[in-house]
Amino acid sequence: MSVAATAAEIPIGYAEIVAAAERIAPYVHRTPVMTSRTLDERCGGTVFLKCENFQKVGAFKFRGAVNALLQLDEKSRRAGVVTHSSGNHAQALALAGRLLGVPVTVVMPRTAPAVKRQATEGYGARVVPCEPTLASREATVADEIERHGLSLVHPFNDWNVIAGQGTAALELLDQAGPLDMIVCPTGGGGLLSGTALAVAGRSPETRVVGAEPARADDARRSLETGSIQPSNDPQTIADGLRTSLGPYTFAVISRQVDRIVTATEPEVLDAMRFIWERVKIVLEPSSAVPVATLWNGQLDVKGLRVGVILSGGNVDLEPLFQALAGRIG
Repeated sequence: MSVAATAAEIPIGYAEIVAAAERIAPYVHRTPVMTSRTLDERCGGTVFLKCENFQKVGAFKFRGAVNALLQLDEKSRRAGVVTHSSGNHAQALALAGRLLGVPVTVVMPRTAPAVKRQATEGYGARVVPCEPTLASREATVADEIERHGLSLVHPFNDWNVIAGQGTAALELLDQAGPLDMIVCPTGGGGLLSGTALAVAGRSPETRVVGAEPARADDARRSLETGSIQPSNDPQTIADGLRTSLGPYTFAVISRQVDRIVTATEPEVLDAMRFIWERVKIVLEPSSAVPVATLWNGQLDVKGLRVGVILSGGNVDLEPLFQALAGRIG
């Protein structure tokens, strides 16, 4: 799929992200920024970690979900919305719908972990199972829209969602001050494209870099080839970054993002363990990917001020605690 990135294809910009920040302020957490002397010494720069793992539902996704629902007209609010997701977007939209009184339906692969389905239903959403393929997801969503008159809130290929995700970068720039670079994880590209648009308006001299697993480097390949490359169901521990870019996110990323860098699976695990042990916060593997690109030296940030958006902290801890329980005599 080839998508020419022209200005006409990008109907939002800095003004829309500022408006989104004002719109969602009563509902979202202003998440903290943390630092690590050890990380600074390792990479040679000064790193500011934007902790979206402390956001509601434990991920940045809540920002875009709230912004999208707040812009529905009254008829659409009453009818409700639908999305397809087995991860953070499902929970984010479910909670946003509960807070705003908007019915939410989530199409979720039948193979999704039970804990994710339970969390989504716990926030009040109706979960509709589907087969674990993109075709099945899209067909089930289309059926729900036709049967119930629902509005689609796509996990990332939605301009209102993208604008909401960009508000994390605005906060980071306010909290950390001038930055030479911002690095964030890249899956479907909603966070990266929102960040790029926010930075272009607030701090155009700041470079924006995406980070993804080496096993799921479709965004890097898309940027190199000039067309969207499929992810082909990559097997990576960073399960939140397995998705391919969408036409909207690719249009922004191909124009506004400096480069895409990658990290191997062992590097992601090492970075995740470092943040858990030394920074004392829980983050999910997807969040560790940008930290890993600093840790492995792919990004030369010596002498630079660098912001890293830690996208979320939702980890299934059951296997860990089962293992610990098994060691108790």
